[in-house]
Amino acid sequence: MNRLDVTEGSVNRLYGLIAVLLLLAGCSSGEDSAVLGAAPADAQSIAPGRDGTTYVYECDDQSVFTARVEGEKAWLFLRSGTISLPHVEAASGAKYSDGKTTYWSKGESAALERPGSPRIECKNNRRQAIWEDAKLRGADFRATGNEPGWYMEISEAYGIVFVTNYGSDRYHFEEFETNSDPASRETIFKASKNGHELLVVLVGKRCTDSMSGEKFETTVVVTLNATQLNGCGRALH
Repeated sequence: MNRLDVTEGSVNRLYGLIAVLLLLAGCSSGEDSAVLGAAPADAQSIAPGRDGTTYVYECDDQSVFTARVEGEKAWLFLRSGTISLPHVEAASGAKYSDGKTTYWSKGESAALERPGSPRIECKNNRRQAIWEDAKLRGADFRATGNEPGWYMEISEAYGIVFVTNYGSDRYHFEEFETNSDPASRETIFKASKNGHELLVVLVGKRCTDSMSGEKFETTVVVTLNATQLNGCGRALH
C-alpha cells in the first residue's frame, strides 16, 4: 500500500495503528524524533521497497544528522531541514553536492561542508542507523530480542516482518488484525500465512535489552507457532 494513496478503510486502519503506537509511546523520551529534520517533499523517494542505505552520523562538533543514500541521490536530515544532494565525481569515497552543501562519505566516516560553517568530521552510529533505516522505509514500530537474535517491524505500509534465528528465518505477513486495551496499555497483533501463526503482544511497560542494556518504552512478546520470544521495542513516529 502506498502511504500517499489509501482507501477510506485503510485510512481508518492507519489512524487506529497510529493511536495504538502513540499509546505505547507514552513514556518515550523523544530522542529518536530529535535526530530528523522535516520530511522531504518527495516522500515516495524513501517509501518501503526502495533500495538504499541509512546512516546516523555523530560529528566532532557534537551535532548528529541522518543521511539516506539511494543510488545517485543522498537525503540529509539536518536540524535546519531536509535537503537532497546529487552524486558528483570524487577521487575516493562517495561525494554528493549541490554546489553549496557537500556530503562526502568513506565507509563509516563522513565529512559535511555547509555555507558559513567549518567542515565537520563524523562517524556512523551503526546501532542507531538500523532504527532510522526502519523508520525511513515506513516502519511504524520496531522490536528486537535475543537468544536467538530476532527483530520485528510493524508497518501500515507493508505489514509485519519478523526475522529470527540470527537472520536465517524471515516471515512476512502483509495482513494482520489488531486489538488494544487502553486501560492496560496492551495491544495484540495477530497474523497468519502459509501455515504460520504469529501473535505479537505489545505492553506499554518499560523494557531493558538483555544484552545491550538499552532502555525501551515497550515490552514485546512474540509467539510464532509454538515458539515464544521476549524482547523490547519502540514506536518510530
